[in-house]
Amino acid sequence: MNAAGIKEVLIAKINKTEWWHVPPIDKNAYKKRGKFLASTYSQAEFYGRPNFNPEKVNVKLPIYGFSEKEILKRLFPSKYNKLYFQITKEGKNWYNRRINLDARMFRKAKTLGYDAIVLLTSQGKDRLKINRKPFSMELNLLNV
Repeated sequence: MNAAGIKEVLIAKINKTEWWHVPPIDKNAYKKRGKFLASTYSQAEFYGRPNFNPEKVNVKLPIYGFSEKEILKRLFPSKYNKLYFQITKEGKNWYNRRINLDARMFRKAKTLGYDAIVLLTSQGKDRLKINRKPFSMELNLLNV
């Protein structure tokens, strides 16, 4: 299956999935970084306490990747290695670096006309090729 076919299957699976959301502490987070959702309740628990009821979405034009580095490369072709290094190195201010990069990705993807950022694992690609839902997807809605 080619990239266009994978994208079509991905969009269909996203829109059929029930998504779990962990409300952020910062009420301005949606304006800064969008709305993050996980494809399962247990995945959402990693980020805090998810809402009790799942949500449905309607995504039409996502930017997606099978690694965070792949998404960064699509959004920031000349800077992706530097940006990736900033969030993978340990040390002080890791959380702030992560939040700042999320905000930067949000703004860039929105400027390019995308309505969501979708992160999958490499196994997710194999699942999409056989028209199956990936076991793990993270979704960042840009139009909230």
